[in-house]
Amino acid sequence: MLIKELILAALLAAILPAQAAQAVDEQNTAADVTEVLTEDEAGEINAEELIASLNFQTGKVVLGDQLATLDLPDSLVFLNSEDAERVLVDIWGNPPDNELPLGMILPAGISPLAEESWAVTVEYEANGYVSDEDAADIDYQAMLQDLQQETLESNAWRAENGYEPVQLVGWAAAPRYDAQGKKLHWAKELKFGETDEVLNYNIRVLGRKGVLVLNFIAGMNQLAEIEQQVPVVLAMTEFNQGQRYAEFDPDIDEVAAYGIGALIAGKLAAKAGLLAAALLLLKKLWIVPVLVFGWLFRRISSARKAKVQNAPTTKPVEPAAVPPAQTVLDMNKTDGDKS
Repeated sequence: MLIKELILAALLAAILPAQAAQAVDEQNTAADVTEVLTEDEAGEINAEELIASLNFQTGKVVLGDQLATLDLPDSLVFLNSEDAERVLVDIWGNPPDNELPLGMILPAGISPLAEESWAVTVEYEANGYVSDEDAADIDYQAMLQDLQQETLESNAWRAENGYEPVQLVGWAAAPRYDAQGKKLHWAKELKFGETDEVLNYNIRVLGRKGVLVLNFIAGMNQLAEIEQQVPVVLAMTEFNQGQRYAEFDPDIDEVAAYGIGALIAGKLAAKAGLLAAALLLLKKLWIVPVLVFGWLFRRISSARKAKVQNAPTTKPVEPAAVPPAQTVLDMNKTDGDKS
């Protein structure tokens, strides 16, 4: 009897510590989960507090130094440069840039944290008066085929340098130019690596000394909604007096070194060592890929131009080797972009 009791005691001694340890592990796991949830909840609270601190403007908004005016309908709101940067960097995780946009347009009543949100970044490229004489003669289908071929050719460089291949699937919306309003818009459907197709929707408003650049940040699944918003954004965006296209003075105003076709083709059509362009797929907090804008190519282009101007005139200038652009929207930059 004593032996049985000793065996039973030994068994209990072996089992109970294991059960106790399991209980402790379960408690620790629950504590870890609680801690993670608390951190996530804290992040959401901080983001909501940041959004609550943003100054959403309505009605008429003047851009720059009396450059242009946005006459916002009730369905849209505007954020100035600093607030736009806070959304791009602090909320959507975009790396900061030295140069801020003029601002950002968003749908009214929809939080930037919401999956259905979208935005339009607003910039200005003061590269001179862009002639639209070539607009009526452009074969956009031929342009698309050329861009697709150049994109494929650039993939060899991408593979060698560790970047995902890019495919220009086609026009998500074929280019359209309003000759009377001097407004241009188009959309490209792009695919990077194994990702889903992404939307690259662009608007350009021509002015006396440069071009207003409006780029939509949205997913391909939002194309139908974005197409409904394009006429609204076009109608509400106008240059102010003194900056309008019709006020161009050939005696004193600079003329851009490119036309309508280059605005659409952008960097994908550039030669001279600028074939490489890499997508930086950033994510909103709900892990949906979005496109963001960048200004790296503008700085690269200016540096390259300075090298060409300073080079000896007695020998040909070799194309400058440049690092790849950091965002897909850099592909829409022209060789004439300035910092």
